[in-house]
Amino acid sequence: MSVHDRLAGQLDRLCHVVGLDPAAPVQLLSGVLGEHGQRPLAAPPVWPSGVADDHSPIEFSLAYNASEPPALRILAEVLAPAPTVAANMAATYDFLHHHAERYGLSTGRLDAVRDLFDHDSPYGDFGIWISLVFRAGRRPEFKVYLNPEVAGVDRAPEIVAEALRRLGLSSAYSVMLDRAVRPGELGRRDRLTFFALDLHDGPQARVKLYLSHHDAGVDDVARASTTVDGVDPAEVAAFCARSTGTARFAGRPLVGSYTITEGAGRPVGYSIYVPIRDYVDDDQKAYDRMRPLLDSYGFDRTVLDRAITAVTDRQLDRGVGLLAHVSLRLGPPRPGVTVYLSSEAYQVMPPRPLSVPA
Repeated sequence: MSVHDRLAGQLDRLCHVVGLDPAAPVQLLSGVLGEHGQRPLAAPPVWPSGVADDHSPIEFSLAYNASEPPALRILAEVLAPAPTVAANMAATYDFLHHHAERYGLSTGRLDAVRDLFDHDSPYGDFGIWISLVFRAGRRPEFKVYLNPEVAGVDRAPEIVAEALRRLGLSSAYSVMLDRAVRPGELGRRDRLTFFALDLHDGPQARVKLYLSHHDAGVDDVARASTTVDGVDPAEVAAFCARSTGTARFAGRPLVGSYTITEGAGRPVGYSIYVPIRDYVDDDQKAYDRMRPLLDSYGFDRTVLDRAITAVTDRQLDRGVGLLAHVSLRLGPPRPGVTVYLSSEAYQVMPPRPLSVPA
């Protein structure tokens, strides 16, 4: 079986779970994988992608919201024929250019800041990732995730500041830094992880800034969430604690994202991303934590059950990381809960006994 066979089969079945025609999603997946899609699964990954723990360049997710059926999403790293960080960046821009006319992509804002995120010797393990969002009866939506630390951790704040200045969004950034970053921790325990752009010109087109909170407690995250009007910090804290069983996060960091739109003097939306796989023994425990979360927000857990079956036939207690993240989205345009599913294309991570401090 090839990499493409594995991932396309999972994607096809996920499309049927949420009532989508799989033709466009599978075609876009083929473009992401390029020639490497034909590599046998028995061969090691051609590139150590950071998208997933097993270095698959693909991660699936289901985005629940109250107003419509769940959306199916793919986070992906486009792979160049000879992958490097710089080569993958170039391949991603070629991929977007190839699909721009067919899917009505607008790259004006990306073009305005692209040079800031290019570097001759990129720092870190990625330069740009893409998100593809599929909803029934609509064209796929595209988003890019740029690496603010591409020139080094210390340069990230100034790169983000200049990018937002060019886009006319500087004031919201100042508010975010004042409220979301722990004193003296910018570039240390609080790091700018992603600079994301929607590739369309609609009224809901967004910039999203992602801030990773290393070694944080629920109180730190609750305080950071107050950057956005109308967000209940107690709800954010409870979501993090209920999904992990802990109030302190010493494993993979919690990540907060801040939605910035034109004309707003402060961020207008907030999400918290919980790397649940670091805080459970196995996927059965992750699932047992997700079920009551979905129930409490009124979402149909059977969609998740069918999605898990579409991705794997293994028992959940035989591995950890299939259920990689869970996130809570607050504010416009679509508040809700998202569950992230690893393809486990190359490896199933074994379960591990875990003692998480309360």
